[in-house]
Amino acid sequence: MKKLLIASSSSVHGKGYLEYILPELAEFFTGVNEILFVPYARPGGITHDEYTESAKKGFDKINVRIKGIHEFSNPIDAVNQAKGIFIGGGNTFLLVKQLYDLKLISTLKNVVENGTPYFGTSAGSVICGLTMQNTNDMPIIYPPSFDTFGFLNFNLNCHYLDPDPNSTYMGETRETRINEYHSLNKTAVLGLREGSWLLVKGDKIILKGTLNARLFQQHKTAIEMPPETDLNFLI
Repeated sequence: MKKLLIASSSSVHGKGYLEYILPELAEFFTGVNEILFVPYARPGGITHDEYTESAKKGFDKINVRIKGIHEFSNPIDAVNQAKGIFIGGGNTFLLVKQLYDLKLISTLKNVVENGTPYFGTSAGSVICGLTMQNTNDMPIIYPPSFDTFGFLNFNLNCHYLDPDPNSTYMGETRETRINEYHSLNKTAVLGLREGSWLLVKGDKIILKGTLNARLFQQHKTAIEMPPETDLNFLI
């Protein structure tokens, strides 16, 4: 049975790395003492070692060890042997390119579909959808495909932002960009606001946190989904 915790972000305003979600993580990873961390998204261009060290500091608070996938000679074996998996945020294009280059897409999908608990933040959450096409990131590198894990039967726009009525910004809003996507694509998109996450157990997908998510579907008016909504109807 699938078991995923899919978070919009690793941090929220005023709190440290993973601090806001640590109680949930402690429960989610009950019985797991070591997690395989995938640092390929490299936020801000930091190294794999630097990113892994940040993850270690976060999980130290709940007494769970972190080991970076780049520390293994064979990343496919590392995934197959992992007790839990965490893929962090950063640049989604770079992350997906690395996963394809190392032939990890199918391996990761297989172990998670068969019960290995998966935690994702930001880019690591975006790739849980059918494609990465609703990421906010710059295309700094070209992956072989935009297709991703498909753990969800819809796409995610993490860090979803509402228009600020007091802003002088004249560029596209997130809603405008998602509507542009839907002029050519049918896949539903869930705008996941900061501090929100999805808890997936088998076919059950529950919105968690204190904020609504915004659901976009082709040829339909966007709607607000309150916390504790079961998104199973999208399957």
